[in-house]
Amino acid sequence: MDKEHNKVWYKAALTIIKAGQLPMVVNDDLIELLRLIMTDEQAEFITVFRKPSLSIDQLKDKTNLDEEALTQTLNALMDNGIIVGVLSRRSGIMVYRLLGPFPGLFEMQFMRGETGEKQKKLAQIFDNIFKELSKGTQNNYENIVEQYKNYPPITRVVPVEEEIKDVPVDKILPYEEASRIVEKYDDIALVHCYCRHEKDLLEHSCSVTNERLNCFLLGKSAQFAIKHNFGKSISKKDAKSIINNASDEGLVHKAFHVHLKPELDEEALCNCCRCCCGIFSLFWEGISPYHCYTSYLAEVDEDSCVGCGTCVKKCPMEAIDLVENIASINSSRCIGCGVCVHHCPEEAMKLKRTGNREVFVPPPKIKTT
Repeated sequence: MDKEHNKVWYKAALTIIKAGQLPMVVNDDLIELLRLIMTDEQAEFITVFRKPSLSIDQLKDKTNLDEEALTQTLNALMDNGIIVGVLSRRSGIMVYRLLGPFPGLFEMQFMRGETGEKQKKLAQIFDNIFKELSKGTQNNYENIVEQYKNYPPITRVVPVEEEIKDVPVDKILPYEEASRIVEKYDDIALVHCYCRHEKDLLEHSCSVTNERLNCFLLGKSAQFAIKHNFGKSISKKDAKSIINNASDEGLVHKAFHVHLKPELDEEALCNCCRCCCGIFSLFWEGISPYHCYTSYLAEVDEDSCVGCGTCVKKCPMEAIDLVENIASINSSRCIGCGVCVHHCPEEAMKLKRTGNREVFVPPPKIKTT
């Protein structure tokens, strides 16, 4: 019985991994994490997701549950942040998507800002998983980094709005300003910054901001979050105010697109710091490359630069050095966030529009024990 029982959890963990973006293996930490957030029956149920997204009719065909039992199971999994259900824009049919470990389960488990023992345990397990992923990458660095080149960027960096002017309309990225992204959506959900909340639970609180309610879900994702109590509805005006405050604090605006395709709608907008952001952490902890879309590149006016080093301290990618007391930008590392421009006391930095481009920076090599 135990062998069969363990087989179900192994299969559930493998199904979760296949639904996600991070290459990883099933281990005890992942199984322990899943045991904390779902029941035995739910673990067996999710194994029907051989494709990450299924309609209600497809789920009926794959299970022996009647409609009432199936609805109850799906609602419980959605309430627990394991499955997301949204109406398909193309067909109007409800589609249920199984979430991978990261991005996916990680965000949903910390999005409510809960601080109980369960959440503290989850934070520790995720931290253990990330440490093991770091060892895996570092011990097989060249092969792993090469694999990551086959994965699409997870985010699009949206520059500090005050620092860009006369933005042309682009067929691929029609909105490059955070305020105009927000303006597109009638439904906006304000949620806890899941990354900072996980760090709080680990007692490694953010060194950049004390704000925790400064991430947004948009459109259908917002509707889901509000319905299942992951966030609260917020006005466009209040959302823009939070974005402006985030810019002043030196946070990086990042947009997450449906299916990771920048030509599709945004489903989330985050305001990120280097010390807490999961994607920055994956990079700085040597797990995965920093891979994003951006449309800008920072430039230095050498005649105005006084070599104060503010930009060097603020840059989340360490893309700026002082060379003979003048800021020098490594264009291959610059993600075009505009944080350096916004905070330069001499106004010696500016953003140059490049059009949509990908930035791919291999993770640092770290000594592993």
